[in-house]
Amino acid sequence: MSHDLSTGHLDPSTEESEDRRSLITVPVDHAPEEPTPIDPTLVGTAANRAEHGIRVPWRFMGGRVLFYLFTLWAAITVNFFIPRMMKGDAVDAYMAQARGQLQPEAEKALRLLFGLDKSTSLWDQYVRYWQMLLHGDLGISISSGLAPVSDVIAAALPWTLGLVGLATVMSFVIGTLLGAVVGWRRGGRLDVLIPVTTFLGTVPYFWLGLIFIAIFSTLLGWFPAGHAYELGVEPGWNWEFVSDVVAHAALPAITIMIASFGGWVLGMRNMMLTVLDEDYITVAEAKGMPNSRVLWRYAARNAVLPQIQSFALAIGFIVGGTIVMEMVFSYPGIGLLLLSATNAKDYALMQGIFLVLVLAVLIANIAADIAYAILDPRVRATEA
Repeated sequence: MSHDLSTGHLDPSTEESEDRRSLITVPVDHAPEEPTPIDPTLVGTAANRAEHGIRVPWRFMGGRVLFYLFTLWAAITVNFFIPRMMKGDAVDAYMAQARGQLQPEAEKALRLLFGLDKSTSLWDQYVRYWQMLLHGDLGISISSGLAPVSDVIAAALPWTLGLVGLATVMSFVIGTLLGAVVGWRRGGRLDVLIPVTTFLGTVPYFWLGLIFIAIFSTLLGWFPAGHAYELGVEPGWNWEFVSDVVAHAALPAITIMIASFGGWVLGMRNMMLTVLDEDYITVAEAKGMPNSRVLWRYAARNAVLPQIQSFALAIGFIVGGTIVMEMVFSYPGIGLLLLSATNAKDYALMQGIFLVLVLAVLIANIAADIAYAILDPRVRATEA
């Protein structure tokens, strides 16, 4: 603003220009805030979280569910046709065991009972098989006194889940944590564990189990040699039965853990070596973060992603148990039951066990996909 000396008035043009300048001038007290800086160590890693929670990738999950439904249909169809393509069937095996004690009319009745009537077309048998599955009927086991297949499987399944399941989970947790530490301290004394655990992982189950039985059962007498519990012990939720079951399960559980432990350690250690070369690890260390935070929040959290898929497969095959291990220790699990059904040509029981195996693997993979989508932001980015 200027003052006209001749008239003593203000210059209006100058006044307007100063008014315009005052309008666009922002007071210091109301200056715009700077945007919140983004932590570069979180960008593109599994540690990156959305501001208002984790967004579920529904399109990704929907595609996976459709894929698994198709896989389930294909597995059930193969499960139906393969036994019927084999030579002989359960009725022939049962009649051979009877050695002429049953009349020919009994054979026809058994074929109608098991859905193996030769006068019925294969397509009608396939449709009837699906109808039975949808009603929860898995058939009748000819090798178990004509007991329902679902009851036979339900009696053996808890033993496998309790033994192989617990041993597999403990082996995964301990092996993954140890592998992360070994990878973090690469080049140190802990590297000596890698060849040792790898060697133990190459040892067959049955050989390792026989060695443990010879040392810890026969020689030292610390653990029972086999079976799930002593024959004289009454099953029930009491201390005598539970302690006896734990004592019988200790040796096969240790065998499973030692045989599978090395794979988890080696896999996690190798992934840690890869992740530690990433830029966000360098930035995190340059910011002066504690080593424990860099290890578990950034390095291990990203390195564990490939382990999840392998763990899902291991969890799925838990239901099948370890046939060789159950044979060595005479453990009454699903694996030993499958072997007995195969020897007896009990196709209904074989189909029921295979169906449970397929469902277990598919459910485990679905759970792994969900966990992967939550932990890995790159999967969620595909939904954008």
